[in-house]
Amino acid sequence: MGFKASHRYARISARKVRPLANLVRGKFVDEALEILQFQPHRGARLLEKVLRSAIGNAQDPDQNGGRSFNPERLVVVDARVDGGPMFKRIQPRARGMAYGILRRTSHISVELESIDALDG
Repeated sequence: MGFKASHRYARISARKVRPLANLVRGKFVDEALEILQFQPHRGARLLEKVLRSAIGNAQDPDQNGGRSFNPERLVVVDARVDGGPMFKRIQPRARGMAYGILRRTSHISVELESIDALDG
């Protein structure tokens, strides 16, 4: 039973957040938060918020059948950043031409699992 959280339609390109997701995938939650905290990128703040939301979901006994999980025993099993829809704009250029502008969005999702569940 994993604990999930997601941020859909985040106003940042998926290409900018994916390397940060690769950094934290497979790490313990406290270690992942520490890594993201010291990254200077804006995408690290967004990923950190999603990770904190997943931790909150793991600690909420209403969602877990009356059980609350210790954040120190959680592992980031899946950190995924997928591309979302794009806002399409047109910028006028010289000699009557037009350049397309794609304002990209992304879907950031994180899944946590207890280390006890992973061991079997």
